Amino acid sequence: MTSRFIICDGLRQARLWSRIGAGEDEILSWVPRDEESARSRPTGFAALPGGLCLEAIAKLDPKPGDEFAIVTEDQPFARTAVSLVAEAVPAAPVLVLSDEVDPKTLPEHPCLRTAGLRSLIRDDIDDEFSLLGNLRRVVEIRSLLERRERVGILLQPDPDPDGIAGGLALRAILGRKAPTAPLISFGEVKRPENVAMVKAVGVDIRVVKPEDLNDFDALALVDVQPTVFGDNPPARVMSVDVVIDHHPERTGYDAVIRDIRTSYGATATIMTEYLRAAAVEIRPKLATALTYGIKSDTQLLGRETSQRDIAAFAFLHGLHSPALLRRIERPAMPTDGLRALGKALSKTDVKDDIHLLVLGRVREDVIPQVADLALQAEGAEWAIAAGIVGGDLVFSVRNVGYVRAAGEVVRAVVEGIGVGGGHRSMAKGIIPVKAFRKRYKSATRQRIAEVLHKAFVAAINRTN
Repeated sequence: MTSRFIICDGLRQARLWSRIGAGEDEILSWVPRDEESARSRPTGFAALPGGLCLEAIAKLDPKPGDEFAIVTEDQPFARTAVSLVAEAVPAAPVLVLSDEVDPKTLPEHPCLRTAGLRSLIRDDIDDEFSLLGNLRRVVEIRSLLERRERVGILLQPDPDPDGIAGGLALRAILGRKAPTAPLISFGEVKRPENVAMVKAVGVDIRVVKPEDLNDFDALALVDVQPTVFGDNPPARVMSVDVVIDHHPERTGYDAVIRDIRTSYGATATIMTEYLRAAAVEIRPKLATALTYGIKSDTQLLGRETSQRDIAAFAFLHGLHSPALLRRIERPAMPTDGLRALGKALSKTDVKDDIHLLVLGRVREDVIPQVADLALQAEGAEWAIAAGIVGGDLVFSVRNVGYVRAAGEVVRAVVEGIGVGGGHRSMAKGIIPVKAFRKRYKSATRQRIAEVLHKAFVAAINRTN
């Protein structure tokens, strides 16, 4: 069995360790300072026989695989202790716990780490205060809403995974079910992976009209703020009970409780902290939804990510269902979509770092799925999937993330003829087929491919 030899410099360090508590495999020793008596030793400690010297280290009888910790705020003590342990037990790993010792002053050692004991304790205390602050917020929200018969949890139109997961988490925190706390939106879920998420976790998102908000005697907004709902949002939305969001803070509305954390990469992170603080059981479906919410909004912890997001993601990782997450991230493609994809792939290549697939007439949800697949082509930095939906030419755009922002490029492509926009690595554009045909004379697959390729090359170069 491996042992840990803890060597504390003086009574103060030994007493601190004693209060923290010793592990079963820890052998506690302390080196009394000149003014300290060995008889005042803390519980569990034995004075290092002969003080800090080679013979004393040897008398501890360390075995291969044992570890040492040196606890001190004195640089000479730390240097001496590391040297003696290295001489007595050359292969033993050494941990120096000190908030004052400069690691650069320590002797060369192949297996040496340093950390601040007090700062480690301080970090844990700060984490507990953070949880306490989140618990206070949960108590406030519960107190405000517990007597309300019906609480509407309002998400943005075409709700995204972060908002959906956040809404589910708020419902769990309130201890309610769908009849008394439905998830509502002014627009239906459209993106394939978001539809897959809704089906996988079994959540119903009710599409409502502004007048339907009067059916609720409380309104909570998750991952959205009231002024996002257009230039003239419904009056009911401008005075709400709760707003929880991570987007840039907006003004011009009233909320009894407002928790806006712009340093967070996802609202799902805020809600995970709420759940942890309130000790609410996080079942696999909820954990999976929150995991995907954080993953999608931060592009797998790569965009606008904070340490809070990373901590929440790590916490959820052991609770989520990998199988359920795979179902969300790989939504099924309809057979006619696969046929359209096959026909488009037979006539495509990567040119000017752009992989462009024109699908013809397809369901709208197929287009972003094909764009995701198209980015996997060798040499592709940009992927564009275009198709005819009703009377519109709809195209989804993906890029590798380190090139120009996709939203800027799409806006340049559709300027004066359609609408579009998006984020850095994904975007969407819509051009009425009539407008396309009027400007470019025809709307055949070949013509669409020629026009879009030329327009994207020009837009990418113009925004570089």
